[in-house]
Amino acid sequence: MSIEAHGGKLVNRVLEGKEREDLLKKAIEMPQLKLSVRDLTEAENIAIGLYSPLEGFMNQDDYIEVVEEMHLINGLAWTIPIVLGVSKEESESLKIGQDIALTDSEGTVYAVLHLEDKYEYNQEKEAEWVYKTTDIEHPGVAKIYERGKVLLGGKISLLRRIQHKLFNEYRLDPKDVRELIEEQGWKRVVGFQTRNPIHRAHEYIQKCALEICDALLLTPLVGETKGTDVPVEYRIESYEVVMDKIYPQNRTDLAVFPAAMRYAGPREAVFHALCRKNYGCTHFIVGRDHAGVGDYYGTYEAQEIFDNFKAEEIGIEPLCFEHAFYCKECESMATAKTCPHSQEAHIFLSGTKVRGLLKEGKKPPKEMTRPEVADVLIRGMAR
Repeated sequence: MSIEAHGGKLVNRVLEGKEREDLLKKAIEMPQLKLSVRDLTEAENIAIGLYSPLEGFMNQDDYIEVVEEMHLINGLAWTIPIVLGVSKEESESLKIGQDIALTDSEGTVYAVLHLEDKYEYNQEKEAEWVYKTTDIEHPGVAKIYERGKVLLGGKISLLRRIQHKLFNEYRLDPKDVRELIEEQGWKRVVGFQTRNPIHRAHEYIQKCALEICDALLLTPLVGETKGTDVPVEYRIESYEVVMDKIYPQNRTDLAVFPAAMRYAGPREAVFHALCRKNYGCTHFIVGRDHAGVGDYYGTYEAQEIFDNFKAEEIGIEPLCFEHAFYCKECESMATAKTCPHSQEAHIFLSGTKVRGLLKEGKKPPKEMTRPEVADVLIRGMAR
């Protein structure tokens, strides 16, 4: 048996058959809210169980508890608010107990929100507590300030899936990944989150994790990221290259992670771990500055936050790795834990430096990025 979903049960709010058809007909008469792709994706992520135990957008009690205590009111660990914001004007016409059709910009209905709560909130407080800053330059904080001043809470019923042009072969729901793990007979599966293309430092810690687990599940994020990140299709292609040539194919698989980046550092590390638990992973890699941006978080703060929770509260084991580099004296990848040599022997390039080289059409040192991966990324950055 694979690991239990967070809260003990994988949520399923996807309607099918007659139940779906009936609600679709009723949706024509419902009040409608036009949502961004990001918010529609959040509704879908809730419905497919990726955010188990959540069954909908958070009510006020859960929202406050998550912001202040990193738990839901039922006591389960949860670190990121999952909310739907609307303007005060939009909220005034909505009544508790109503069903509300959630549509895209063209009016196509994707889901129904069963409205249980609507409430105002303190944007600066959420920014400070969740992101540790109120700086508008922080991309996660900017999203809070762009969000409507009123939050709507209630369960979701999903009626239609978002259609994507890219990566459909890798868009596996948690139940699909769990079936794959069961079929393969894997008992210990380590998940890896990234919004970046793969470099040798990633490869090193992934292979270290694979030494103690049966399988590696690569879950690169394909939701919304900041504009300076490498375009998503080239990030995925870089993973396809290593999966084809570098990793054992019978012990490695890939399922894209559809959520948007929050850049919430430590809190997002826990959130990412819980989502991988819902996929069926038993272990989760937490590296240097996980989900960080700029200088808002300490280098290993995303690892230290797990100490605030009992192991059983998280239920998935974090594998914490130090910063990896290539050592010319060791003639291999290493970390400060395994390498006795001075920094002069270490080859390390920051992500900013790597992106700068790629934009100029130059390959980073092969000790940092495999040449075949660099070829993919140069094409991506030259767009």
